[in-house]
Amino acid sequence: MLTLLGLGMIICFMYLIMSRRMSPLVALTLIPVLFALLAWSLGFYFDSLSHIQLNGLGEMMLDGVKKLAPTGIMLLFAILYFAIMIDTGLFDPSVKFILKMVKGDPLKVILGTITLTIIVSLDGDGSTTYMICVAAMLPLYKRLDMSPLIMACLMMLASGIMNLTPWGGPTARAASALHVDPSAVFVPMILPMLFAIAWVYFLGFLYGRMERKRLGIIELDISHGDNIQISNNPEANRAHLRWFNGLLTATLMICLVMSVLPMPILFMIALCIALVVNYKNIDMQKSLIAHHAGSALNVVGIIFAAGIFTGILAGTGMVEAMSRELVAVIPESMGPYLAPITAVISIPLTFFMSNDAFYFGVLPILSEAAVHYGIEPVEMARAAIVGQPVHLLSPLVPSTYLLCGLAGIEFGQHQKFTIIWAIATCFVMLFSGLIFGMFPFYSTLG
Repeated sequence: MLTLLGLGMIICFMYLIMSRRMSPLVALTLIPVLFALLAWSLGFYFDSLSHIQLNGLGEMMLDGVKKLAPTGIMLLFAILYFAIMIDTGLFDPSVKFILKMVKGDPLKVILGTITLTIIVSLDGDGSTTYMICVAAMLPLYKRLDMSPLIMACLMMLASGIMNLTPWGGPTARAASALHVDPSAVFVPMILPMLFAIAWVYFLGFLYGRMERKRLGIIELDISHGDNIQISNNPEANRAHLRWFNGLLTATLMICLVMSVLPMPILFMIALCIALVVNYKNIDMQKSLIAHHAGSALNVVGIIFAAGIFTGILAGTGMVEAMSRELVAVIPESMGPYLAPITAVISIPLTFFMSNDAFYFGVLPILSEAAVHYGIEPVEMARAAIVGQPVHLLSPLVPSTYLLCGLAGIEFGQHQKFTIIWAIATCFVMLFSGLIFGMFPFYSTLG
């Protein structure tokens, strides 16, 4: 009965958010509560459910929220920090330098597109990344008569890789669903991400050679590069403090990788230092935080709502029951391969369903089953984020529509052009993750 209730809850949750009848925040909160009440009421008729007590449901939900609190705090302050850094103009010189260097060489334009996207993607917001990068690069593509499909493809691939940072979303969701530290998921995956980035540069090099051969090199005066600012708030620009903001960000990244302090604490301290040094005016600080609060709250709210979902899923015994059934279905010979299996199925599943549906609905079941074969939850979380470059091609991702609209291309054209390269990028991360032991190909402990 618990297995049926768990599957019913997950299917209901997936259907409601994929059909856009409920937002993820609402579905993650209300659906598990309704199914928990249903399980409690059925406990009067089924002995297998008699252990579920009404007064214990609130404790289950609160336990789930408590476990995800550090992740929610980390996301809140990470999003605010990078948004403030963009406002200060920290990344403006990088953008200007790239635009001046590429000039009229299609190869340099394409490699510059990748570099710019990687830099701007640090804020974790796909929509912001596309708006900034397309605004900076599309005039060059039009002037040189280069294909905007190439631009959109490479921007999306680079953004999909950089989206694996803990504040980008997928890593935080996977870590939240399995109750593991986001830094324990992300830091080991830096090496596979670097291999994937190298692959995207190689792909860009091939396309750049093709476009250079087709178009030649045109001498251009990139005058719009002198005035470009990626911050949309000129009053917040602090060009004279760029050296300090760069040093602060570099120090933060080093401390994150070295785990000097917990990730939420590092971002809290860094944000507060950035605000105090850059903006002495308290009203200015409040205004900037309020301006960026909307995007931060959307993500953090979902994380805390996921605490209710995972708390009930685990507390009622649904996850355990479903994992037992899954283990019974999986051939004994396939169980030790659950990590690469999860990585491979994350590619189509995150395309056909939202990240919330996959990470909070499917991944906990796979992870619970993998435990029986000696595969750690943190390893399953790393494997589960491999499919993100393909996920961004999903019709369920709003930012991809924005990219296509800004680039002036059809969504179907973009999918057809990019899908093979997106799958290849996923497999580059998969193979490098396996080679360097971020998750096991075969668990010998099963």
